[in-house]
Amino acid sequence: MSTSADSLVAFGQQHVTKGLGRLTEAVMAKGEGSYVTFEDGRRMLDFSSGIGVTNLGHCHPKVSKAAADQCMNIVHVQCSISFHGPYLRLIEKLLPIMPDPSLDSFFFWNSGSEAIEASLKMARQITGRQNIIAMQGGYHGRTFGAMAVTKSKTVYSEGFFPLMPGVFAIPFPYWHQLGLPINTSEEELVRLSLYQLELVLKQQTAPRDTAAIIVEPVLGEGGYVPAPASFLKGLRAVCDKHGILLIVDEVQSGFGRTGKYFNLEYSGVRPDILTIAKGLANGFPLSGVVSRKELTDKLVPGSMGGTYAGNAVSCAAAVAVANAFREEKVLDNVSVRSSELLASLKSLREDSDVGNTIVDIRGQGLMIAVEFASPLYPTTDPALVSSAPKNLASRVAKRCMEKGLIILTTSLYEVIRFIPPLNISQGDLQKGCQIFAESVKEVVREG
Repeated sequence: MSTSADSLVAFGQQHVTKGLGRLTEAVMAKGEGSYVTFEDGRRMLDFSSGIGVTNLGHCHPKVSKAAADQCMNIVHVQCSISFHGPYLRLIEKLLPIMPDPSLDSFFFWNSGSEAIEASLKMARQITGRQNIIAMQGGYHGRTFGAMAVTKSKTVYSEGFFPLMPGVFAIPFPYWHQLGLPINTSEEELVRLSLYQLELVLKQQTAPRDTAAIIVEPVLGEGGYVPAPASFLKGLRAVCDKHGILLIVDEVQSGFGRTGKYFNLEYSGVRPDILTIAKGLANGFPLSGVVSRKELTDKLVPGSMGGTYAGNAVSCAAAVAVANAFREEKVLDNVSVRSSELLASLKSLREDSDVGNTIVDIRGQGLMIAVEFASPLYPTTDPALVSSAPKNLASRVAKRCMEKGLIILTTSLYEVIRFIPPLNISQGDLQKGCQIFAESVKEVVREG
């Protein structure tokens, strides 16, 4: 096989399954901090962080060294055979930063989807009930159970029905989901969503049949929409009233992404089950399901597990991630960079060249979204602007790529998401913001 960039791409196009989508037809060769280099020589600023994974930047030296050292000790310890040191040391590091002190029982797996699968199994076995209530716009993965509770886009489930039964959905308190004006009050959005939950429990799945409610505290693939604290507290109250478990998916929002270790710290809501992944090990495959011992003691030994669950190398990397967060004051950097990013985006929205094309800027920490207007929305959608250029989000993202910035769209709507490394420098953040602003202005001018 030839090693030229073009021939490698051609080989991949011929032999990699078509079911995988790609942002660019290129081969990534190296990552360092906030930058990646492709086989064709292009060096690009990365505002995707591997979709919210490399929170400490690519190939963080302390994390990579910890993994390399572990490789020379032991690589694979099967979780059904014995404990291993990195697994236990990781629990020791995570216990003090859990969003609630009740979270003291850990199971590590490989991916976010697997963590969701485990959480659904746990909820059913612990409660003796079957049904799950999910959120419209929520994303939890592409394995079978996770796909059933994913309601952000049909592309993830189209052609795979029948899905796992016993799943019901309510609107997330997001103006798009409820078909309301952009300036609708948070109080009204929450009231309507919780009312729909009440109806679902009376009309579709009785509380005695409902095992869990699953929610992202910030919608990921649904558009980077933070859940109001009052909504999460409302869910908690309903769960407490009916003996339903609250599963909170912090796979993308966790580990400093929104300015705190976990987004739940903003609301103070206690989850019964917490799912984590992505930034946990900064690129090494690792996820976790965290609950409280009084619940997990009800599980049958052997009902959880997996060949590579809690891999020793990944756990060693995650221990180094936890140390780096503390030693390098990463959360302090997120706070400063977040303010700079939001200021830059708000300045862009006020620019006369952009006009009324930006309808919303939202998010927390370095999990920020810009939503554009569209002439293609249904006539009932409040973000319909007939004069707006078509497909703004994807066109802006493509222009950014041409200028050396990797940035992603998200959701059914015209949304671009900002997920740069949490330790990004002021200079690199400014560079990315400048490329984004130039791209928006150029695309808007083109119409």
